[in-house]
Amino acid sequence: METAISPIIRFFITEGVPFQTIILLLMLPVIATFIAFLRQVVGIKAFGIYTPLITTFAFLATNGLRYGVAIFLVVIFVGMLMRFILKPFRLLYLPRVAIMLTVVSLIILTMLVFGGNLRRTGLASVSIFPILIMITLVEKFVATQIEKGNKAALVLAFETLIISILGFFIASWEGLIGLLIAHPWTILLTLPINIIIGKWTGLRVSEYFRFRSIIKKL
Repeated sequence: METAISPIIRFFITEGVPFQTIILLLMLPVIATFIAFLRQVVGIKAFGIYTPLITTFAFLATNGLRYGVAIFLVVIFVGMLMRFILKPFRLLYLPRVAIMLTVVSLIILTMLVFGGNLRRTGLASVSIFPILIMITLVEKFVATQIEKGNKAALVLAFETLIISILGFFIASWEGLIGLLIAHPWTILLTLPINIIIGKWTGLRVSEYFRFRSIIKKL
């Protein structure tokens, strides 16, 4: 493994940059490009590009994908539930989100304690970084609920989850990690790929399914 490390990676390490940080930063353009492809070519919307990107890295920071997905689902469920509970109070947006964040944080804390009680040390020891990322999903989810409705918010949340899971597997792919370690310059290939994606003018894959009845008549 040592002989496969690029000299520039060795330089970063000797300068004190953590190896894991280097890998994550090199992986970021790859995952961002992957998400851009899914959005522009495939037609999966999700909560933009930034939310599934940071959710992917939150999954990487949890002690196993299942814990990350569990926290994600709890956050979305509690956020949806709290919107219905708080609706009769007719609160302004920011105080309402603050209350939701408070409740979600308490639920997650209870979840971690419950995991520790069941000797699920992987769940109990999840760091604050991925938890904070997951909790911030509440505001995005609530804003989408208000703007587009519950169904649209749930669909976007589900699409975000799917993209984040796929991104997790890509970022965990040892072959890709080995390539980036040996040839970090390969991340520059994401630039022309994104230029090509940015000039995409054809129908998205999802639109072929959506308008298949019309396309058949052409």
